[in-house]
Amino acid sequence: MPIFLRFLLLALLLAGCDKNNPPDQAQANAGAAPATNAPSPAPAAAPAPAVTAATAKSAPGHAEYVGARVCGSCHQREFQSWHQSDHDMAMTQATTATVDGDFDNAEFNYFGTRSRFYKKGGKFFVRTDGADGALHDYPIAYTFGIYPLQQYLVAFPGGRLQALSIAWDSRSKSDGGQRWFHLNPDEHIEHGDELHWTGRNYNWNFMCADCHSTNLQKNYDPVSRSYDSQWSEINVACEACHGPGARHVQWAQKPHGSGADKGFAQSFAARRQAVWKMNPDTGIAELQRPAQTQMELDTCAPCHARRATRFPGARPGDPLLDHYNLALLDPGLYHADGQIDGEVYVYGSFLQSKMYAAGVTCSNCHNPHSLKVRAPGNALCGQCHLPSKFDTPKHHFHPANSSGAQCVSCHMPTKTYMQVDARRDHSFRIPRPDLSDKLHTPNACTSCHADKSNTWAAQVLRKKFGPPTRRHYGEAIYAGRHGLPGAEAALVQLIADESQPEIARATAVKLLPRYLSGTSAQLLQAIAQGDNALLQLGLAQSLQALPSQVRSALAIPLLYENERVISTLAASALAGTRMDRFPQAVQQKFATALRGAIASETFTADRPESLANLAGIRAAQGDVARAADLYQQAISLAPDYIPAYVNFADLYRANGHEQDAESLLRSALPKVRNKAPLQHSLGLSLVRQHRNTEALDYLREAAENPHSTGRYIYVYAIALHSAGRSTEALQVLEQGLVRFPHDREMLQARASINRELGNPQAAQ
Repeated sequence: MPIFLRFLLLALLLAGCDKNNPPDQAQANAGAAPATNAPSPAPAAAPAPAVTAATAKSAPGHAEYVGARVCGSCHQREFQSWHQSDHDMAMTQATTATVDGDFDNAEFNYFGTRSRFYKKGGKFFVRTDGADGALHDYPIAYTFGIYPLQQYLVAFPGGRLQALSIAWDSRSKSDGGQRWFHLNPDEHIEHGDELHWTGRNYNWNFMCADCHSTNLQKNYDPVSRSYDSQWSEINVACEACHGPGARHVQWAQKPHGSGADKGFAQSFAARRQAVWKMNPDTGIAELQRPAQTQMELDTCAPCHARRATRFPGARPGDPLLDHYNLALLDPGLYHADGQIDGEVYVYGSFLQSKMYAAGVTCSNCHNPHSLKVRAPGNALCGQCHLPSKFDTPKHHFHPANSSGAQCVSCHMPTKTYMQVDARRDHSFRIPRPDLSDKLHTPNACTSCHADKSNTWAAQVLRKKFGPPTRRHYGEAIYAGRHGLPGAEAALVQLIADESQPEIARATAVKLLPRYLSGTSAQLLQAIAQGDNALLQLGLAQSLQALPSQVRSALAIPLLYENERVISTLAASALAGTRMDRFPQAVQQKFATALRGAIASETFTADRPESLANLAGIRAAQGDVARAADLYQQAISLAPDYIPAYVNFADLYRANGHEQDAESLLRSALPKVRNKAPLQHSLGLSLVRQHRNTEALDYLREAAENPHSTGRYIYVYAIALHSAGRSTEALQVLEQGLVRFPHDREMLQARASINRELGNPQAAQ
């Protein structure tokens, strides 16, 4: 980073940071409000295109890809290993040889909708409810996956492929399989819902395609809202991991084969240089000669990580953060201690593990072609963990050959997704039942011994192995999530501890802006100007939560980072900032990164989130008309997408059109399932119009909604207090704190109201 910037940014940082005046809470709306003298947003109308078809071109090409059959002509052993693997069967044409499901007029009843699976003329069909709610007959175009379940894709107009939410359980009958089942069995998902099989969250082109096919080009045209998605191979074939093979074939055809790279841009050969040696004292193998293994991890990670594609065109071995925005240990995806919660697809868990820290890679445990593990049962772990020390009742204290004696039972517990798919946690953690009550997390011990308490399990482990010798990073993350006393200090300590997993430290960085002070701001500045990409990603993901002046000081250094995801997230956060007060070099970096941010959101303009993000950028720049147009497009594309309504209404508000905001929010209420955000926003709009009685009704509905947040409850309580109903306000806060016991705003409001009512002891 240029030295002249360091002093400028330090001055900005210190001027904008005051521990006694914490930053405003992050709002539902994105970006800074545009100038109030800007033109009024146009009323809702038919959307105009945000981008042109020319922006959705196919990446260069299919000619570089030769296909698995060509690869197999020389690499027969690898080809045979890959054949019929999960990668091979990731997606195929629907034929008698590939369809596992029962299409012999089988019926499935889902909340009264009777779907029928049948064959006609050698083809496979399903009769089920469509986007209009009526029954239609649909031909099955492709199979999707193979085990433990198989889904089926239906072709729709506009190049869309949609995945049926009724899937085939391909497990054996003895395991409960060989049946049709619904992916959402407990909730009636009807047509028009984003989770209906015809909705956007079951769209193959966006949700699934680039990890189930080779060299996938989405090719979305935002003008016609259609796809021309293409692939080099329908499944995950050789070149999905090794890269295009045309140059390799040319290399192989030369008399003696010249060129150290053998025609590939990347090579996995370096990982073979790793040398491991067993340490007889610890019983654990240690890496004696490291090897370059990052390419292998970066090749597996794009499809085995929870991430969002920011830039298409990734090739095997490309740096992950050049193309993908990686999810950190966020609520809903991971428990506070990093255990899997949502579907996170392995990589984020593996980054937490001692295996990763020691130099282990995916292919140490998995055959990269068949995907099978390299040895059965405990023998797999015995490659690096001496069986005489670890595969004994003395270590696992379970009967030999029992399920409890399996290493994975304690160190890789499972969670079931998609109803039948039990996936193992790849963080290889030591069970910590002593933390379960404190952090509200599961543990492997009581998951099996369901009749026992966490305290019992903790005592057993303490008696066997002694007490834990260090604090777990989950304690800091939990404190940061819930605003516990000492959260800032705990997060700072975790970030500074280089012995902890980087992804945990990055998560702490993402949480730290909630507790901004002079100390934490200087730490964040050091991260912004440092060279740890994952920590910088955590900072980039949290920039919108910072006050504008501090945001500039921390975001500008990130514009200089090579990882495009980091620099473009920083540019998006700076979209409403006056950049003309910074040196020309900074302005140029910002302009380049912002173009990248806009290109990234444009690539995913088939999603309402991206259209709303583009609108937020334009609104922050003061381009109100274009922002309004983009919000209208998001609403037209997805009439149930709540943030577009909330942010569009805020755009109206910021430009003095409060009644238009009210009308928009009222029109949206019948279209969405979770009405709480709209009720909350409508209540605030009515408060601004001094219609307080009406406002309280909507604020109450938002606060009492099962999907309410602590913020909604806090605002309703403050509104009651302002209306002279302080006793009711305290009751609302007390009830809210049962649901959100560590909510800082509600606790502060409760103290403040008690002080005003002359109850100092209660306030204290």
